[in-house]
Amino acid sequence: MKPAGRLLTVAVTALLVLYPLLVYVGIQQLGPRILAAILLAAALLRIVAAKVTGQALGNSSWLLLAAAAATGLTLATGSVIGLKFYPVLVSAVLLVVFGYSLWRPPTMIERFARLQDPDLPERAIPYTRKVTWVWCGFFSINGAIATATVFASDQIWALYNGLLSYVLIGLLVGGEYLVRLRVQKA
Repeated sequence: MKPAGRLLTVAVTALLVLYPLLVYVGIQQLGPRILAAILLAAALLRIVAAKVTGQALGNSSWLLLAAAAATGLTLATGSVIGLKFYPVLVSAVLLVVFGYSLWRPPTMIERFARLQDPDLPERAIPYTRKVTWVWCGFFSINGAIATATVFASDQIWALYNGLLSYVLIGLLVGGEYLVRLRVQKA
């Protein structure tokens, strides 16, 4: 990957991770429409980064569509609701992508596992399927909580979507890793 493409990818990823904080601060300082335009530009930069690096957008094209919908709503109405719905849309898109992979294997977790071990043993496939189900449950619950926070204060929305949801993701990833180690030993 070219240095410019790598830098662009890192910058866009940082923007997406910091999205709730940027929205919280940006609403106070810039107003919803200007912030929406900036975030839409970040989504477009993701497309440019993919072109520069030669990466396919794959499933992230759905996330970019969600970003466009959320920012488009805010640009059209001037309401912050569109921006606050983005984490809801992300959970919904990921639920659909992971859920679809349960019916059209390989599952998403199997795909991720094969990135590390292309010769994944056949006995690991049922485990990856179960983990994909767990992630579907997580995206369902996370999406429901994120939806509830849309109608709460900006502080509660930013706290959940900018901190607590990331902590929960980290706990799920760490917990799954510990379970995987035990399953591999058995």
